[in-house]
Amino acid sequence: MDVDHQKNVVFEEITLARSTEPKCKQCRREGEKLFLKGEKCFTDKCAIERRSYPPGQHGQKKGRLSDYGGQLREKQKVRRIYGILERQFRNIYKQADSRKGITGDTLLKLLESRLDNVAYHMGFGSSRTEARQIVNHNCILVNGKRVNIPSYIVKSGDVIEVSKNSKDQLRIKSAIDSASNRNFPSWIEVNTKEMKGIFKEQPDRSELPATINESLVVELYSK
Repeated sequence: MDVDHQKNVVFEEITLARSTEPKCKQCRREGEKLFLKGEKCFTDKCAIERRSYPPGQHGQKKGRLSDYGGQLREKQKVRRIYGILERQFRNIYKQADSRKGITGDTLLKLLESRLDNVAYHMGFGSSRTEARQIVNHNCILVNGKRVNIPSYIVKSGDVIEVSKNSKDQLRIKSAIDSASNRNFPSWIEVNTKEMKGIFKEQPDRSELPATINESLVVELYSK
């Protein structure tokens, strides 16, 4: 990896915690769709469809990443997908590392079990960012009780639903209408008419994106 590119990767590590970089540029930086812009990501307006190379003056130049650069790049990608700050991500990794089983698999399962992520998969938000806002704004109930903590870990059998006072919100209705035209993950069960779903179980690794290489994240944090 050339010196300038190495500096850019390290600089991102410092600044990404509260990145203001446009979401489409974040996808281009990782070279794949991270589904950060909701419905736009499923259309030909997606930036990756037109410009799959990284943004910036030297974006089209292909440089070779060092082992460290590849590990850091993968960690940044996972953080971007789930919209998590560095400190939060590190804490989740520590939880995963302290549990029995394969650390990488456990890490992804914890990320997928976050309330904002579950609400997104159930179609209550068009993106994880929007789902996080909906949770923050007291629009989501877990087992009949209001929960406004996006990082809340949903357990098997938990019932997630949109609160009665929030069911008329146009953005939630629009998100559910769009989601109903796609297949829901096998580990959740959703009733779009009632705006309610059940988190049946944590997903198996085989049911999660194959483009994520969690072993690189584990290698990075194991140093």
